Amino acid sequence: MDNESQRLAQQTMAFVLAGGRGSRLYELTDIRAKPAMYFGGKSRIIDFALSNAVNSGIKRIGVATQYKAHSLIRHLQRGWSFMRAERNESLDILPASQQMDNENWYKGTADAVMQNIEIIRGYGPKYIMILAGDHIYKQDYSLMIKHHKESGADVTVGCIEVPRMEAKGFGVMKVDETDKILDFVEKPADPPAMPGHPDMALASMGIYVFETEYLAKMLKKLSGKEGYGHDFGGDIIPEIVATGKAIAHPFSRSCVRTGLEEKPYWRDVGTVDAFWQANVDLTDFKPELDLYDNTWPIWTYSELTAPAKFIHNEEGRRGHAVSSMVSGGCIISGSTLNQCFLFTGVRTHSYSELQGVVAMPYVDIGRKARLKDVVIDRGVKIPAGLVVGENAELDAKRFRRTENGVCLITQPMIEKLGT
Repeated sequence: MDNESQRLAQQTMAFVLAGGRGSRLYELTDIRAKPAMYFGGKSRIIDFALSNAVNSGIKRIGVATQYKAHSLIRHLQRGWSFMRAERNESLDILPASQQMDNENWYKGTADAVMQNIEIIRGYGPKYIMILAGDHIYKQDYSLMIKHHKESGADVTVGCIEVPRMEAKGFGVMKVDETDKILDFVEKPADPPAMPGHPDMALASMGIYVFETEYLAKMLKKLSGKEGYGHDFGGDIIPEIVATGKAIAHPFSRSCVRTGLEEKPYWRDVGTVDAFWQANVDLTDFKPELDLYDNTWPIWTYSELTAPAKFIHNEEGRRGHAVSSMVSGGCIISGSTLNQCFLFTGVRTHSYSELQGVVAMPYVDIGRKARLKDVVIDRGVKIPAGLVVGENAELDAKRFRRTENGVCLITQPMIEKLGT
């Protein structure tokens, strides 16, 4: 990070939008917001955006919460309390509350900022960076802020480069050779190509940089406009594209990579399949995301746990794991694991066989259970002898089975097995 980038980061406040449920995760978000979902052993999804901010030199952060926020707020209080006011650092938790009128829920992403604009102004940041709190990636935001300043943009939009026909589900940028956004199209049937790259398109990451006062004026200007949807992607960005200067910032220019990461890594783990796949991918010999990079740490709340333990060494009852990641506090007792990802405090009992299992904290897997390609919610007790992943029709009756054959298992589903 050069001195100019560092200086700009110090003049910036990050505003993290963390109020979404993530309905495509089904029962996994019945009691927690999507940004509070576990990922990568001991982290939560929101830790990636927050860590990017802190590692980039941004020390003023606000987190807007709304849906089922208790788990998220508790995590922020426990894991992010190291921010110190005497070092000009702060992390404000900003639940939707009655501040401006008789309505208290955030009407959209832009309204979340509007309702907290005076709190933001109170810190006096020259720039404000709007972040989505529900994606997995590593990015040096200071480089994007520097790009914003040097281009003279009214807004800079973070974009990922994706194969053109895969961009149909995103907001897509049509840009010229100078990165100026000429058009912003939501979920186009025929996505516009990048200049010089006919097979690639620029899709919005839901990350934006503004000068704070410019954004405040834009929010006020649009608030009375007929049909205003209180949304950045649907309202604010198209307005600036039409009347101001909007610049696209390709993710590849500021993504953080080690020697192990061959290409930029960005994931929306918004479905059960995507969540399962992203965690299982971390068990690969050379994963696309390097969690062992101490130069760009993913900060989080770390529970105090004993080391993982593997016990029993008999034929058919040997505690061992292959191509798997096992977190602290786990006890693998006479069980076989292959391509599994176990979060904190998981216990597996003798003769159980696990293949492609993503088990969230404090799951207990009974004797002689055979599980294949499953996601198990926190605290679930898998009964002895349960078999999942060998009979698709039976699995679909008992659990939530995805199109790709991954089964989501929750405690209420287990309790129904005996009825």
